[in-house]
Amino acid sequence: MSAPDTAARAAALRELIRDASHRYYVLDDPTVDDAVYDDWVRELEAIEAAHPDLITGDSPTQRVGAQPSERFESHAHLQPMLSLANARGDDELREWNRRIESVLEQDAAAAGVRYVVEPKIDGLAVSLTYEDGVLVTGATRGDGEVGEDVTSNIRTIKAVPLVMRPGATPPPSRVEVRGEVYLPLEAFAQFNEARAAEGQPTFANPRNAAAGSLRQLDPRLTAERPLSAWFYAVGAADGLDIATQHEVLQWLRAAGFPVNPLIEVYDDIEAVAAACEGWEKRRGDIDYDIDGAVVKVDSLDLQRRLGAVARAPRWAIAYKFAPTTATTLLRNIRVNVGRTGAIVPWAELDPVHVGGVTVERATLHNQDDLARKDLRVGDTVIVQRAGDVIPQVVSALTQRRTGEERPFEMPTDCPACGTALVRPDGEVIWRCPNRSCPAQLVESVIHFASRGCMDIEGLGDKTVQKLFDVGLIANVADLYDLTAEQIIPLEGFKDQSAANLIAGIDASRQRPWPRVINALGIRHVGEVTADAIALVAPRLDALLAASADDLARAEGVGPVVAEAVTGFLSSDDNRAMLDRLRAAGLTVEMDVPDGPVDGPLTGCTVVVTGSLDGFTRDEAKRAVIAAGGKSTDSVSKKTTFVVVGADPGSKVQKAEKAGVPIVDEAAFAAILAGARAVPAAEQP
Repeated sequence: MSAPDTAARAAALRELIRDASHRYYVLDDPTVDDAVYDDWVRELEAIEAAHPDLITGDSPTQRVGAQPSERFESHAHLQPMLSLANARGDDELREWNRRIESVLEQDAAAAGVRYVVEPKIDGLAVSLTYEDGVLVTGATRGDGEVGEDVTSNIRTIKAVPLVMRPGATPPPSRVEVRGEVYLPLEAFAQFNEARAAEGQPTFANPRNAAAGSLRQLDPRLTAERPLSAWFYAVGAADGLDIATQHEVLQWLRAAGFPVNPLIEVYDDIEAVAAACEGWEKRRGDIDYDIDGAVVKVDSLDLQRRLGAVARAPRWAIAYKFAPTTATTLLRNIRVNVGRTGAIVPWAELDPVHVGGVTVERATLHNQDDLARKDLRVGDTVIVQRAGDVIPQVVSALTQRRTGEERPFEMPTDCPACGTALVRPDGEVIWRCPNRSCPAQLVESVIHFASRGCMDIEGLGDKTVQKLFDVGLIANVADLYDLTAEQIIPLEGFKDQSAANLIAGIDASRQRPWPRVINALGIRHVGEVTADAIALVAPRLDALLAASADDLARAEGVGPVVAEAVTGFLSSDDNRAMLDRLRAAGLTVEMDVPDGPVDGPLTGCTVVVTGSLDGFTRDEAKRAVIAAGGKSTDSVSKKTTFVVVGADPGSKVQKAEKAGVPIVDEAAFAAILAGARAVPAAEQP
């Protein structure tokens, strides 16, 4: 290859790699296989090794390889990086808004203030300086005026563009881009586990891990850590004509920077407050830590008019959330016996406030997970809780060990019935094989009564245990023989509360057949699988007569699940219990179409998320099936559309990311009635 051809090939490879990296790390929309990408990188590395004169400072190969620094140089920001005042709750947010209105009340141009609400990423703030579109400096926030020059480390983060994309306009001659470097939660957990396995100190939270990673003196160490970044602002900029914060975000996206896709603009402070509360509820659905939401006045002109006070801008505020991680003492490790006999270790903790509640116990999953994290009784541990997620122990702070900590040993016998525990081949869970184990029976009733199953109001864990202890119940069928007179003498009950419990049990007789299947507590069978089984066995008699091959024909039900169901049904005790449930008046059948339904949703796959006013979740699923469609619980490229109600979860973001149409309840009802067409998928 001639010299001009070699130079041209190197330039073409750099552009191919930049574009592929942008699509993978920024747009999350990869267009080439990893193997192809790796081949491009290797080819470019070979060309540059043979022709060092072709190496450019912005080449993708130059992200890693700088020599370790003895110390970081100082970097003076062209425009100060201000800190934010905090609002803890809606009242303080509204008070901040009143102060803004007071400052602007004499300003006619201030009418109709709009706000941008952004997630407050719990990472390390950075400022990147680009000259003519090329990264020249990356610095930490420092004291807001002067930070540390960590350019060599910033270059190793694949989400950071070394060269800005031209977008709609040429890059400014010089611009400061502000953002946050962070460590994704899953990557943080794996990173801490790896450090613990190597005997290295672990990090207390993802922010500390991100900060420690970015401040490594050797960039090669930074490159080994899975850092990423979000960008949300510009500082000093030469010739950048932008009027609003949301236009800043649009410009950043066009220039190749990752910008959080969930940022929204609102017209009034009440909508802002609702958005902040929504972020706090769904913070557990995302794979990065946020410790609040940042609210900004959208207009940059109004931002300048409002100015700053005490090094904090008047035009922005941080709406703070309760922390999701904390450190505490692991006092003991105990085990629970689950409804399927699973022996699950759990942590007894010194009480600690985390995620808005006081936590005294946390799950430890299984013996292998416990060993991998090297958790010991007496350790200082990191506890995490986000939203309604069960608290869990993330890792131990091994650097705080005194030598008095004790490793945990799994018991050899069931703590509830004394039966020798077994660990089936290929499984990580130890189990008690005794199906009459009292602990398993209690857990089976707790599961039966839970919200996703029979939803028996008033029948919580403690009440179930109390009913077992006094001998009123031994299995789920016994619940339907209870009377108020039997319950009234129990501690904590009076006439009304006993009557309410009996009414809750009576109401559960009307739960649909798929809920009854789910409530039985068969291993591997959850809500989605129960729905699928009900379609191939729409009556109890059909279920009792079904073979494993019959059940395996249900969508998502493979041989393992089918064998678990037939194994459960082969027990004489279980069949007797099912006969008693039928006699007690539970719903043990449902109507299903005899053949394919030709309706408004024929050929469609629909996901329902959130609470609907006119449908329960079961009713919505049955409505989809009755209209010829298929109802599933997971969003994929095969999903036709997603129905969104109040307080939806992460499925909304997954749908947006996949380009799947989203409709509200009114549109869903119109589609079912044939008054509205099924929405078409967005084109990429």
